[in-house]
Amino acid sequence: MKSLLVAIFSLLVWSQQACASQSSDVINARNCDQVLDKGFYQICYGYREKGARFVAYTLDGKKVNAGDIRKRPRFYADRDIPAQYRTSSSDYTKNEFQADRGHLAPDASFDYSAAALNSVYSMANIIPQYGQINRKTWVKAERYERLIASKLGSVSVINGVVYGIHPRRMGSSGIAYPDAYWKMLYNNKGFERCFYYRNDSGEKIKGDKLIPESVSG
Repeated sequence: MKSLLVAIFSLLVWSQQACASQSSDVINARNCDQVLDKGFYQICYGYREKGARFVAYTLDGKKVNAGDIRKRPRFYADRDIPAQYRTSSSDYTKNEFQADRGHLAPDASFDYSAAALNSVYSMANIIPQYGQINRKTWVKAERYERLIASKLGSVSVINGVVYGIHPRRMGSSGIAYPDAYWKMLYNNKGFERCFYYRNDSGEKIKGDKLIPESVSG
């Protein structure tokens, strides 16, 4: 795991962010203005950004393929967050960044029960993701995590969001627009993978084969 962390840190050192070997290393009072335990996953929420800094969970390989709820819930403001720091779905409407409402804990990984699926539609789990990256590139990393959970029985996931020191912000809502985001997959048997994406139109979309940053332990 240490070698994987070095590889991730080398990607993120410019942003003054570091990664961790387990979710408690990032989901804690030191890193988060508020920790939200959604039951199925945890969120490290930042008031300055009005968005998640980290989201972590463990996927059970049996559950990710156990159900396939077709009807998706509506996005909802998370009332556990103070009103001045929470976001709403309408904040994203016709935004200047062409950003989607991007899930960190993805809906397709939690559609095995109505409660699990509903939980990931909290706006606290949503960040602005450039539309084409969200729909064509990031989604491949989400599919990959489910594949690994199925093959290995389970996999732990940490999603991190890279914000600039002075981030651009969305309209009147003031939501910080991330520079990039990453996904780390690991288990206690030595499996380690990390994926990193810039959050802009220059990121590779066509021909993306989902080649992970792979580091042996």
